[in-house]
Amino acid sequence: MTAELTISGRPIEAMDADEARIRRDLAACYRLVALYGWDDLVATHISARVPGEGEQFLINPFGMLFEEVTASSLVKINSEGDILAPTPHQVNAAGFTIHSAVHMAREDAGCVIHLHSRDGVAVSMLEEGLLPLNQTAMTIAPDIAFHEYEGAALDLDERERLQADLGTRNLMLLRNHGTLTLGRSVAEAFTRCYFLEMSCTMQIRAMSTGRPLHHADPEVVAKTGNALKGDSIDRFSRGLVWPALLRKLDRIDPSYAD
Repeated sequence: MTAELTISGRPIEAMDADEARIRRDLAACYRLVALYGWDDLVATHISARVPGEGEQFLINPFGMLFEEVTASSLVKINSEGDILAPTPHQVNAAGFTIHSAVHMAREDAGCVIHLHSRDGVAVSMLEEGLLPLNQTAMTIAPDIAFHEYEGAALDLDERERLQADLGTRNLMLLRNHGTLTLGRSVAEAFTRCYFLEMSCTMQIRAMSTGRPLHHADPEVVAKTGNALKGDSIDRFSRGLVWPALLRKLDRIDPSYAD
């Protein structure tokens, strides 16, 4: 089954329908990140694995604002950094290092989101990281890994250390740098990203008051941390959240799917 799509302004005969769908979901994810104000000029990156193609994934054209990204402008690369389809664009070398590391180590990483949001970076700078101070943070806190800052991610040797630090967890605070989330689908990765960014914002706002912070009962925190494990996050994100977000984008500007 195929779906017509134009890649970077150059028509191709046909494309697998699954890749066309992933391209549209990934482009939607870029637009949503921009809509929520988590983008950083032309920096940071979101990638999605190409179904059935091993370590091949799609990533943004370097130099394009997130609000400009479309399904057809995404660049297909492999874990060696080779560009696999005709395109006038290049990719961010640091983006390749981080995203290839995760896709190589985690077969379940259908999508990887790395951001430099203001509150996400702020929390990454705190020694204690994200605290389970509110319901949203409690939901994701047990699933957060940490990776120490090693400078701009241009050294491919860093991939092994990043992979080891991530392990089997699905969210990461890149120390003094930003945030990272992954999921089996774009929908799942974005839902985790939303929870992490919201949690960081709420923590920074609470801490900025200078008032004492109230900590919930540890047993309740532990119970809440199990709320979205396993298939429940998939059902919630793909079944409820993502269709609603796509409807929102279609009302605002449906050109992401072009």
